[in-house]
Amino acid sequence: MNKSATDLMQEILVSAVIDSVLALKAASKGMPNTLLRDLNAIHANTTLQDLPREVQAAIANGVRSGFNRLLKEGYSVASAQAARTPPVRREERPSRPPARSATDDFRRQPRKPGGRPPGKPGSPRPGSSRPGSPRPKPPKS
Repeated sequence: MNKSATDLMQEILVSAVIDSVLALKAASKGMPNTLLRDLNAIHANTTLQDLPREVQAAIANGVRSGFNRLLKEGYSVASAQAARTPPVRREERPSRPPARSATDDFRRQPRKPGGRPPGKPGSPRPGSSRPGSPRPKPPKS
């Protein structure tokens, strides 16, 4: 039965961590104070170059074996650039022009000099009454 990608990645990471801890123990040469000093030197901003050479080698070996294991299990491993490029289409179809509505023709008419800007047919100007309706009478005082 095939393992899920999550299970496989957990196994790869656990293996890499255990290998790194064993390499850290080997780098201390059996001296508990040296091991404790090396462990205390590891923090969130530690880079690969800050670690002892044995740990660097264990991490590089763990990464290499992790990628090989992913490939062996049938997962594909690609660069970030290759993953972002869309697949090439075999057949290009000509695209249809977008559907047009009845108001598209009205909106494309050029503005007449001194005239109103195009809008919906029959729509009043802001602040005016509708065409054809009587104007409101001023209130009596």
